[in-house]
Parts: sequence; C-alpha cells; structure tokens
Amino acid sequence: MTAAPDLILTGAEVRTLDPARPFATAVAVRDGLIAAVGDERDVRDWRGPGTEVVALDGAHLVPGLVDAHSHPVWGLDMANGADLSGVTDLAGLKAALAGAARTDGWVIGYGLDHNTFEGGPVHRALVEDVLDGVPAFLRLYDGHSALATGPALAAAGVTGPRSFAQRAEVVCDPEGRPTGHLVEHAAMQLVERIMPRPSYEARRARLVELLAAMAATGLTGAHVMDAGDAELVGAVAAETVLPVRLRFAPWCMPGTDAAGLAELVAAQGRGGRHWVVDGVKFFMDGTVEGGTAWLEHADCHGRGTEAFWPDPDAYAAAVRHLHTAGVRTATHAIGDAAVRHVLDVVEGLGAGAAGRHRVEHIETAPDDLLPRFAELGVAASMQPPHTAYTRADGTDEWSRRLGPDRAGHAWRLRDLRDAGATVALGSDWPIAHYDVRAVLATARTPRGAASAQQGLTGLEALEGCTSHAARAAGESKTAGRVAVGHRADLTAFTVNPVTAPPDELTHAPVRLTVTGGYVVHRG
Repeated sequence: MTAAPDLILTGAEVRTLDPARPFATAVAVRDGLIAAVGDERDVRDWRGPGTEVVALDGAHLVPGLVDAHSHPVWGLDMANGADLSGVTDLAGLKAALAGAARTDGWVIGYGLDHNTFEGGPVHRALVEDVLDGVPAFLRLYDGHSALATGPALAAAGVTGPRSFAQRAEVVCDPEGRPTGHLVEHAAMQLVERIMPRPSYEARRARLVELLAAMAATGLTGAHVMDAGDAELVGAVAAETVLPVRLRFAPWCMPGTDAAGLAELVAAQGRGGRHWVVDGVKFFMDGTVEGGTAWLEHADCHGRGTEAFWPDPDAYAAAVRHLHTAGVRTATHAIGDAAVRHVLDVVEGLGAGAAGRHRVEHIETAPDDLLPRFAELGVAASMQPPHTAYTRADGTDEWSRRLGPDRAGHAWRLRDLRDAGATVALGSDWPIAHYDVRAVLATARTPRGAASAQQGLTGLEALEGCTSHAARAAGESKTAGRVAVGHRADLTAFTVNPVTAPPDELTHAPVRLTVTGGYVVHRG
C-alpha cells in the first residue's frame, strides 16, 4: 500500500464473495476504493496518522447491499398522502378515507391492495359517499393503476374512454362513464398532472431522509428503474454525500421516435458523485392484478393477451437501436408471453448481447423459459417481497386471475438460480418496503403463492443483493465483492446474514454502512 488509507474496518468477520480470498477480518479503504483486505496483524502496517479506525467487534461485514429495482425519487410522488397499505377490506378503506388529511383540497392515498375489493370491480362509487365531494386519487399498490373519484375525473376533464399510444385504459361502464379505475401510466397521468404536488423543498427533504433510512437497513446502492429527477438528485449530491448510490435507467415508452432514442443514448453517463444514468427501462406488460400482464393465455376475466407496446416489433426495434449504441436495457415483463418476447428479442441481437440486458419481475414463467436466461446471458431481476401480496390458498387477486397452474410458477427464484441464471434481488420501493433485510429474508422464505417453492439459500440471497446485482448492472469488475480496487461499498450486520434465520435477519441491527468510502450509517 503506497499511501495510508482513509478508513480501516477491523475486528470483523468479512465475507468477501471474492474466490481469491473468501474470508478476512480487516479491510482498508482509500479514495472510495478498497485498498487492502487482510487480517488483524496487517492493520498496524496499514494505519497512518489520518486514518479512521472502526472496530467492528465481531460484526459480519459483506459487500455493500444493493436494491436491484427501486424508485427512490419517482417514489416520492408515488408514496404521497395517506398510507393505505394496512387496509384489508372496503369498510377499512372507507374509514381510512373518511379520516384522511386533505392536501390542497384533495385526498391522496397510496399502497391500496387490490384484494381490498374482494374480487369485485375497482369503482369510485364504493368510496365517494365518505368523501363529501372532495376529489380523491388512490394509487393501487402495484403502481400501475389507481382509483379516481368523480370530482377528480371532472377536474382533469376525463368524461369517457381515451386512446393511448401505450396499452392503458380509462375503465368505463357500459354507458361509457368512467368508473374511476385508471389502468397504466398514461391513464393515471390524466389526473396526476392536475393534482397537488409537494414543493421542491419538501421533495428534497424527503429524498435526503429516505436515502438515510435506506442506508440504515444496510443499502449502499439502488438500480433506479426510472429517470428520477436529475435537478433534484444533482443538487442534493452537490451539497452532501448520497448515502445510497443511484443508477438511473430512464423509460423508453411506445411511440418513442428516433429523436427520443437519441436523447436516451445521449443521457448515458450523466451524473455526479454517487449517481449516474446507465441504461434504459422498457415495459413489455403491466400487472396481473390490473389485467395488463401479457399472458400466453387469457386470465380468468379474459384479459392479458395484449402487450404494453401495441406493436411488439417496435419494442424489438428500439431495443436493437439502443443495443447497437452500447446502451444496457431492462424490461418489465411479468407475464409468460412478455418474458418470452423479451428473451426472443435478446436472442435476435446475437452473441454480443450476453450480459447486457435484463428482465424485471418475472412473476410467472413456464419451465422452458428458465434455461434461456443463462443461455442468453439475460439477468433475472426479481422482488421477493411482492410475494406477500398473494396468499398460499389462492384466494388473492393475483392467484385467482392466473389460475392454479400459472400461480404454481410464481416467483421462481430458486429454479432460475438452479438453471444458472444471474438473479438480482430488489424491493421495487414504494411497491414494497425498501428494507433490504426483508428482501434477503423473503428470498429465502417466499410467501403466499410462492410459499410452496424452495427459496434461495442464505448465500444465494446475499449474492442477489451483491455480486449478482453487480453482474446485472455490468459492474462485476468494480462492485459486488470485497476486493482490492473494488468500490468501498460495505455493510456490517450484528448477525451473519448467510446463516441467521430469516426472521432474525429481518430485524438484525446494522452495525455500519459505508458507501464510496464514506460511513453513512452507524448502528
């Protein structure tokens, strides 16, 4: 070591995930990178007059944990207003709305479970009687649908069905009157654009608070599956250290023309300390509960046989354009037909596509699709906490829509790993909570419809938030391991995250979080 390190972590049980040296007890950090990995006897030789030494007293140090699918900036608007995630039935929903605070004359809510409607239609008439004529906009937990009341629809000028460039719908009754159920982004945006929005100052304060809270669970990074807000993130990053490293993938939507694709290519590499634009996000379908997952056979309501891109070949052309320009892509694909189409498109790109593209969610997939992930070098990005929105007895909306055969193929984490796939793990916050400990625990013990399946091992779950997350982002040479020259992103738990029981891990104290060499959380 030619110069003294800035930081030494000592007295730890270090699991490096580096095959060259799997375990160690001390790590040195300089200029945001790992400068040395060794044992206690090495520390005295490393230490310099300005070195901070942190004794971890037997804590378990691992590569910094990464949420491979999150929305920490866009989510500031999505998770706004009344938290409805605890509502389980219509009576509870009415009670929550009756007592909800008004925001500039509106009732805004988020996190509403589809199961609240007990298999019936999502309709504004179910809640309008407790709102006294106040406009209301309630996001369903999946982030792809919402319920708007009559006054909210009137304020937005929504009086009937609309046509969209993407697969979206203003749901209407047989007489053509909007029911208030808005399905997919374009439909929701009709109302969102006229709703009250938090001020810049409020959003900035919430972003700082959110990222600090994420770091307190052990997170050092997030693959952000949207464009975020470059002005906001850039301003915060210039004033302070972002405790969570953010890697943004802006959206490419149906109808994007050559100029739009050129803008996406030009945006790559923009960023600052601890944030960068790297990749592009597509949607091949929506959600099972919303009836917009692209399925090879219709769901129980006769829905789900159409792609989010009305012309799937246009999606293929956009992916090929970006691939040729050297841009990595991630595609939201929940249904079996959507997953198959993405894999077919990547296969058509040729051998050079391996390791450069990924599929998000993969909530149901037949056996024949699993080996193709490894064969094509396509990463599977999955969110184990989503299994909690389903039920083991099949009475939830997700399971009912798919039927027992497809529900039996739910969230095949272990099957994909066994097939040799890269499996990166995340939360999809604010769809599920950002606590990465719950991501690790639920990957080992999936819930609901996936509970009959074998989960990942403790080591595989850890790899999903470290080395496999790095692989999915094309960062294996710089992240995901505790190795010299890699980024100094590190997480220390008071328990062993590989061997501790999942329920213990969920509540395990985080001793230390280090991002880019900065200590961003001390427990």
